[in-house]
Amino acid sequence: MPDLDPVIHAPKRLRIVSILSAAEAEFAYLQERLEVSAPDLSKQMKQLVDAGYVAVRKTGKGPGSATWYRLTREGHEAYDRYLSELRALTGL
Repeated sequence: MPDLDPVIHAPKRLRIVSILSAAEAEFAYLQERLEVSAPDLSKQMKQLVDAGYVAVRKTGKGPGSATWYRLTREGHEAYDRYLSELRALTGL
């Protein structure tokens, strides 16, 4: 039986990875889509970044600055593996 990646399997991180699998996204956009606090989102993003699944890009300084996130190659591969393992577990 396959083991689901615990980094991705957490519900909030799974939603984040799903969003980022389609396109790069800005912190405020992710926060709004997920309906989570900034500290909670920061915590989730740190775990994904530390795992090597997400890369961070900061733009600007002060007001108007933004933090952007994208899945790395490793992140895309991990998400694809996760989906394959989930399909195997569910028989879909």
